[in-house]
Amino acid sequence: MHASVLSAVQIAVTLGLVTWMITGFTPLPGRWFRWKMFCRATFTIITLTGTTKDGRTEPVNVYDYLSPGSFILGPLQLQTILDHLTHTGRYDRIDGHGRVLSARGEHTMEVRAGRVVL
Repeated sequence: MHASVLSAVQIAVTLGLVTWMITGFTPLPGRWFRWKMFCRATFTIITLTGTTKDGRTEPVNVYDYLSPGSFILGPLQLQTILDHLTHTGRYDRIDGHGRVLSARGEHTMEVRAGRVVL
């Protein structure tokens, strides 16, 4: 009888932990990344086009300018990279559109003439 009680307690605790882990990873309505590791992170998904001095346009991949292993790009970091690309003379103008994902939900974002507009 003692072994069966211990087994029942182990099963109950295991099921409780599994349920807690599954619900901890599910997002609340209107929220992204509910898990504590991601709750303060801000992710940017954006498509950019740069215009060079001679008038050519080409796609700009801002992730090429992040530190190796980095993937979190917020609006402030994006603005810093855009400033670097325009001040170094690589592009005269950078435009684009995308989304910002954070704990406050999903919002649209635009880049007009190298300035981030939320």
